[in-house]
Amino acid sequence: MTGRIVHFEIPFDDGERARGFYREAFGWDVSEMPEMNYTVASTGPATEQGMPSEPGFINGGMFARADAAPKSPVLTIDVTSIDAALDKIERLGGSKLVGRTEIPNMGFYAYFTDTEGNVLGLWESLPRS
Repeated sequence: MTGRIVHFEIPFDDGERARGFYREAFGWDVSEMPEMNYTVASTGPATEQGMPSEPGFINGGMFARADAAPKSPVLTIDVTSIDAALDKIERLGGSKLVGRTEIPNMGFYAYFTDTEGNVLGLWESLPRS
């Protein structure tokens, strides 16, 4: 089902400090992925693929705050087609920040700005085989 919030991202200035904060404050499992310059944040039980295994929570990630990256937390919305969603967003007055970008063996993401200046993400899963 599309249109659901499926992921979150939190930028940080100090990765160790941020990972420690969310680990201690909420019991999140945080795992660094240095090859992607990213930290995966699991908020509850997950499958081997990192997807939530129980209803009621979503997983997310953390990344270093940078000039080109979002500066505040981002909610990511599931869509069937990022390209179609970005076209519609632009017709409605939003704007594309980062176009369709692949995460190998998982899917695609993009960032956009809504009509209020908020940055949000889009997620398009790879087709299931």
